[in-house]
Amino acid sequence: MMPIFGKPEFFLKLFCFSLVLFVYCEYLVYYSIINRCEWPQLKKENEDPKIEETNEKPVRIMVIADTHLLGPRKGHWFDKLRREWQMHRAFQTAVHLLQPELVFILGDIMDEGFYCSPEEFQKYIRRFKKLFAVPEQTKLYTIAGNHDVGFHYEISPYRIQKFNDGFNSTSVQLISLRGNHFVLVNSMALEGDGCFLCRDVEKQLTNIEKLLKCSRKSYTGKCNQKKLDIYSKPILMQHYPLYRQSDMECTDFDAAPMPIRQERFKETWDCLSKEATYQILNQIKPRLALSGHTHHGCTRKLPVGGGLEITLPSFSWRNKNNPTLGLGVFTPSNYAFVKCSIPEESTVIVIYISGIIAILLWSIYTYFSYRRRRLLKYL
Repeated sequence: MMPIFGKPEFFLKLFCFSLVLFVYCEYLVYYSIINRCEWPQLKKENEDPKIEETNEKPVRIMVIADTHLLGPRKGHWFDKLRREWQMHRAFQTAVHLLQPELVFILGDIMDEGFYCSPEEFQKYIRRFKKLFAVPEQTKLYTIAGNHDVGFHYEISPYRIQKFNDGFNSTSVQLISLRGNHFVLVNSMALEGDGCFLCRDVEKQLTNIEKLLKCSRKSYTGKCNQKKLDIYSKPILMQHYPLYRQSDMECTDFDAAPMPIRQERFKETWDCLSKEATYQILNQIKPRLALSGHTHHGCTRKLPVGGGLEITLPSFSWRNKNNPTLGLGVFTPSNYAFVKCSIPEESTVIVIYISGIIAILLWSIYTYFSYRRRRLLKYL
């Protein structure tokens, strides 16, 4: 071994360079990219003139989907460790920098949640609470996905109850904050076949429909229930996207590659059925619908009532090279929503490769510089 490689100062510099590269790629890169995210500005075209504006400050929400925390059966242990660290750092950095009031996770939180053992499910819960912890002033809400409770034909009362208890959730949730109303629905319960879950969800959606109509004074029957303090069109959130034939109309920067866009969707598998889509849109009449499931981004017009449906890609780098998170600003009469990029895995890999090459070149340069000085010394 050449003397230069035995010197402590060489190894100290090598260690410092490597440490800087590691800290940047595993920690600082998230601040570097997510710090560019900004809350969207309210747009005039989204304003509803029929709704009286209030002086309350807008509600700020953050939305992610399809985290797919790996279980004991799928994926290598390093893959599991890597993906969870990436999601943890991206999520915690976003919450720290952006400070949303509400956070929503649109299903498929777990990858093996619907068939794992009770002991494994409890491990899932502990990992989830650690990875996606939020400060006290922020409220986090979850929706069930097919990987959490199974597709419709796989659902059982036990699986539903296990998920609801573990994540403090229900199959239908109405969250209201300063006149903004968010309706969260378990997509697998919209099959319309009269199953135990479908009946319960349909009943709750009917009650929400009546509540909304009574609050805006358009219900023809007797309103004997409590009304909303401030009425506004709700925001619909679920795991499945609403019915569409494929992703061909999706042109977002995080949309699926063209071959995948051309694949035809299977109803109740890749998206809601056409019947369920029109039924829930006519019941809820949302101004915005948010969904996940496809692992790719999409923005399209709602087929009923105007407004948009925005599908968020998977938050896991295992499923998407360029994950995004959603940022929404809402008042009773207006809203704005954008998707914000977080570090791409390919970018991090390129930085690592570039850094390693730089370290190798520096080592070679140091070696030959040392040899040159040694030769000049003896000349």
